[in-house]
Amino acid sequence: MYFRVASFPEYGRLSGNRPDEMEDLEPNEFKENPRDFALWKATKPGEDTAWDSPWGRGRPGWHIECSAMAEDLLGEEFELHGGGLDLVFPHHENELAQSRALGHPFAQIWAHNGLLRFTGEKMSKSVGNITTLREAIDDWGRETLLVFFLGGHWRKPIDFSPETLAQAAAQAERFRNVFRGESGPGGDWDAFAAALEDDFNTPEALALLNGWSDHDLLRRALAVFGLDSLADADEAPPEAVDLAERRLEARERRDFEASDRLRAEVEALGWEVRDEPDGYSLVRKR
Repeated sequence: MYFRVASFPEYGRLSGNRPDEMEDLEPNEFKENPRDFALWKATKPGEDTAWDSPWGRGRPGWHIECSAMAEDLLGEEFELHGGGLDLVFPHHENELAQSRALGHPFAQIWAHNGLLRFTGEKMSKSVGNITTLREAIDDWGRETLLVFFLGGHWRKPIDFSPETLAQAAAQAERFRNVFRGESGPGGDWDAFAAALEDDFNTPEALALLNGWSDHDLLRRALAVFGLDSLADADEAPPEAVDLAERRLEARERRDFEASDRLRAEVEALGWEVRDEPDGYSLVRKR
């Protein structure tokens, strides 16, 4: 059973596609118009999921599934419907048409996010370029991933690669370094809020924070994104401190071979030794 697209004058408004220019994505001789889409599909040999209906045994079309779930959980009218850019047409266009044709207001606002791409390609199981969220967190840490996603506008695609993650890690480290120094003047909360109010422009908001030196204000802004953990000072374990002290002594007697070996031992514990004019500091490796 098919939905007659010609019966719904608003068809194409969501995606911006003209009905007369749309391709037939599922050719079938039983359609009255190539643009019509399935509301109910008959059971095919080998399929194990089917229900009895007035139109015969079968299953709902995938657009109907989403309309039914949305209205069951949110009601016939709700504020926001989200999804990836790849779902605007035909899925969301068809979902909207069948729901409104039934007389339901359905979603008032549609928000479509850009896709996560791996070195320029959409992540896909079939391509085999999948990295799980757990793997990414284990490799880069929670804060780096948050900075990475905030660095891309939610409407646009974002490229996932070792290079882009390294850039995000460096940016997260710059925020940590601010809190390792003295708090000073610097920070425009109104500009930060304005960036977020402008279509939730997180890249611009994040860029504004790079110039802030007021610890309290920066912590408050980072907390909006769940990144206030970047303000927490790390305390190195005693064994790392002991190695760093021995390394400092080795440097003072110009035993650079021992100094390099001790630095490596500190790094093996997950810490980095940073030489400073009055000694050193220990920073957790990210």
